[in-house]
Amino acid sequence: MVGVVVPGRHATHLCYDALYALQHRGQESAGMASAHDGQITVVKDNGLVSHVFTDATLRALIGSEAIGHTRYSTSGSANWTAAQPVFRSTPDATFALGHNGNLTNTHALAERAGIRVTSMLSDSDLVAELVARAVVEGVSLEDALVDVVRGVDGAYSMVVLNQSGTLFALRDPHGFRPLCLGYFGTKDEPTGWMVASETPALDVVGATFLRDVEPGEMIVVTPEGYRSRRIVEPEQTRQGLCIFEFVYFARPDAYLMGRQVHSTRRRMGELLAQQSSVDADVVMGVPDSGVPAAEGFAKASGIPFGYGLVKNRYIGRTFISPDQNARAASVRRKLNPLREAIEGQRLVVVDDSIVRGTTTRALVQMLKDAGAREVHLRVSSPPFQWPCFFGIDTPTRDDLLAAHHTVSEMNEFIGSDSLEFLTLENLRRAIGVQDECCDACLTGHYPAPVPVEIAAGVRW
Repeated sequence: MVGVVVPGRHATHLCYDALYALQHRGQESAGMASAHDGQITVVKDNGLVSHVFTDATLRALIGSEAIGHTRYSTSGSANWTAAQPVFRSTPDATFALGHNGNLTNTHALAERAGIRVTSMLSDSDLVAELVARAVVEGVSLEDALVDVVRGVDGAYSMVVLNQSGTLFALRDPHGFRPLCLGYFGTKDEPTGWMVASETPALDVVGATFLRDVEPGEMIVVTPEGYRSRRIVEPEQTRQGLCIFEFVYFARPDAYLMGRQVHSTRRRMGELLAQQSSVDADVVMGVPDSGVPAAEGFAKASGIPFGYGLVKNRYIGRTFISPDQNARAASVRRKLNPLREAIEGQRLVVVDDSIVRGTTTRALVQMLKDAGAREVHLRVSSPPFQWPCFFGIDTPTRDDLLAAHHTVSEMNEFIGSDSLEFLTLENLRRAIGVQDECCDACLTGHYPAPVPVEIAAGVRW
């Protein structure tokens, strides 16, 4: 998710490059909205950024203000109609909205507003509808955004663009999902502004990171500059960035909470080696997010690091594929073993997590088929035992292998020779936090209310 305001320049080309840098955050659909001459133009479709946008579509998206989005659906439809940004037009304001995260009280919000949930494409669509209704009643778009999000529960980082080119960037009071602010030019004389889910999106277009958007804050950006407005007061906020951002979601070159993700992943591997040593010939990581942890494991253990898997760069991330069959089938399409590096070897294989277990099982079998003598699996996060309601698609405990199996039983199911997980204490040490991150998927301690009907597995 990205927003760009660059007076005198074409924003959509910058937005395109930034979305390309954020493709890992969602691969179902992509979209952009630009503002020009008091109108908003939206282009969106299913597919990757490079498939949705061509030179022709980018030329049609003129304007010096734009927002963009790549979608990984955790609620609503996965077809092209639910692609973002969401668009609304009223007599007083036209706007487009992009949303990263997942809301947990959408049914109650819809019921209070007299809206049938089935008529909405997603929780993001519902927020846009509520904002549009408030605008029709005479509330300014800025005030409508603040009023609506004050009534929602769950996770949201949002970008909103109106027809005059004003950009709004909002983050929920827990800060579940990342959002940062950067500038073009110099800090003293900025020539434009940008918000993005991760710092590499700033880097790729030549913007400079200024700071994170704070939990419970809204940034309002115009060609003249930006200002901050509180959605809730600081004492009502709690830093709760998803700990899985460090483990899996974020790019290794991203900075979160002032920490580079790559360094924290290497530290996870070092602590994992100290905690769960094993006799082996080579350490290898599962691309991509398992590789830095494997480097750290090799350094701390003294076991040589090597490459045993070749990744097909044209296959998306299996964890965020929209259904289980797609996740399982994509393992062999995505990864291929280097037989000469594997055959006859005792391997330590470092992966970032085990969620459902099916892809890991297929991976272990692939390595043994390639001639590995032993496969010792080491995981750089604790067992994923609880569903996430704030932006990861694990809606029920039934989907989670660790929720109903011991580590020994998981090892037997996966087919590895041994299996060990990083402890939560060591994960926190690697990142450099105590309780500042949301770790509900690992502990079951949710920092925000979860409605009973959703906790029971009811989907949007």
